[in-house]
Amino acid sequence: MQYSEEFRYEPLVVRLIRQIALETSSHRSYRFMEFCGGHTHALARYGIEDLLPKNIDMIHGPGCPVCVLPAARIDAAIRLAKKDNIVICAYGDLMRAPGSRGNSLLRARASGADVRMIYSPLDALKIAVAHPDKEIVFFAIGFETTTPPTALAVQIAKRDKLKNFSVFCNHVLTPAAMRHILTESQSTPSLRLAINGLVGPAHVSAIIGCESYKEIAENFARPIVIAGFEPLDILQALLMLLRQVNTQRAEIENQYDRAVTNQGNYSAIDAMADTFELRECFEWRGIGELSNSALKLSKNYCALDAEERFDMKAVAVPDNPACECGQILRGRKKPQECKLFGNACRPDTPLGACMVSAEGACAAHWAYGRFRDEAENR
Repeated sequence: MQYSEEFRYEPLVVRLIRQIALETSSHRSYRFMEFCGGHTHALARYGIEDLLPKNIDMIHGPGCPVCVLPAARIDAAIRLAKKDNIVICAYGDLMRAPGSRGNSLLRARASGADVRMIYSPLDALKIAVAHPDKEIVFFAIGFETTTPPTALAVQIAKRDKLKNFSVFCNHVLTPAAMRHILTESQSTPSLRLAINGLVGPAHVSAIIGCESYKEIAENFARPIVIAGFEPLDILQALLMLLRQVNTQRAEIENQYDRAVTNQGNYSAIDAMADTFELRECFEWRGIGELSNSALKLSKNYCALDAEERFDMKAVAVPDNPACECGQILRGRKKPQECKLFGNACRPDTPLGACMVSAEGACAAHWAYGRFRDEAENR
């Protein structure tokens, strides 16, 4: 049996589903938010939500890094890409992410800008070495998962004295988003925002460790369970959350202990601490300005900061008013509640970031959940 198949073993799945049903109180509702795009897709792909009792509602949080990147930052990168001798290097998901007025890096490339898709920041370093006559700018995005590779690239660039390499840093921090969502949930109880517990992200937690969430669980009195991506992982995590809620506990539990530790990855954490420092404030798409929620290059590496080198300015622009991506990222709405979903907004013609990214909630629902919607509407 393949290793992954062990975590999809049907008899154990059935047993967990029955146990969840047995321990779910019929006198209350449960609302759990997952904070990872991988979990959002796993829930949809395996049809897990359909197997849960009706009074357990899964809420999609801001766990997709492309989705939370504001249009203003994309516009700034596009403006830079249109200048002579500039090469923008970006991950594949970011190529189609919408800026203002339907702009994207992919469209900029079609118009003649030198925009290249890469799989690793080290690819951008190789391009910088191969083209010393051009300025290579790595468009860095992502949560704590993708931050260490960026840190490594920056350290190598400084060590090797690469004068034509810089980083447009847009790395954001998961705990800051958790605090904001839970604050909003508790301060506006009349809205559909009540959250009883969180399914903690897997890859992020492998970097920063479980202890990073302890203060959040204690201050907001909400349980957090770190979970893996397979059906048994998620179902077990939900059962652990259910038991905490039923016994009025608010603790950090680690279901994904085969990959996540309490303290995290020391080497990755040290690299990030050496290379980055906190921004005072940073805009998140659909959420707004959050203090201490993002990173920038530290003073020791400021010479490699593209924002400083090219005087990049992010001019705030409004999102498409018809797109509900912001509401979806905050857990206020589900993808199918957006009027554009499946109509004007599809994977081949995305209007919102949640449909563009492979980790977006709208992309997940389009790939899997829409078939359930169609069956229910017949």
